[in-house]
Amino acid sequence: MNPFLLVLPILIIRYIILRIISKDSMNRADYYPPLIEKAGKVAFFIYQLTTIFLLIYLVFSNIYFNHYLNYIGIFLYLAGIVLYTKSVIDFAKPKDNGFSVNGLYSYSRNPMYVAFFIYFLGCCLLINSWIYFFVLIIFQLSVHYIILSEERWCIEVFGREYEHYMRNVRRYL
Repeated sequence: MNPFLLVLPILIIRYIILRIISKDSMNRADYYPPLIEKAGKVAFFIYQLTTIFLLIYLVFSNIYFNHYLNYIGIFLYLAGIVLYTKSVIDFAKPKDNGFSVNGLYSYSRNPMYVAFFIYFLGCCLLINSWIYFFVLIIFQLSVHYIILSEERWCIEVFGREYEHYMRNVRRYL
């Protein structure tokens, strides 16, 4: 199996399916709230670097099916793709005020980030790489700081409605 095939679904979902569903959602997905504090800016920089690394590393990796962890990896990989697709579709259909609360967003405030983590963890198990796992942990830590910054921005923009949403829906799972 060509490792590029591991990356292809994410690119198709993010750049083709989202655009087909709604151009406005494509713009919303490309928007990152202003990062005022230094920790958020550093986290965003690390997020960008680790995302690029995680995707490019896959292209030059070998996929294995010689251990039970590889089979768990294929399951997580596919689950990540399905969850990412569903979260993108849900994201493309926000409320009138502009934030999404339906579908997976009624269970997690950040289903795309959760799906990305599951997807990357599945890839990690498919390619048997401790380096990839280490970078994935750094990626996830940076995501957490970005999410904290995004939440502060959402409270500023959406006010009490978003605070109510935060009280009723978990950050991750």
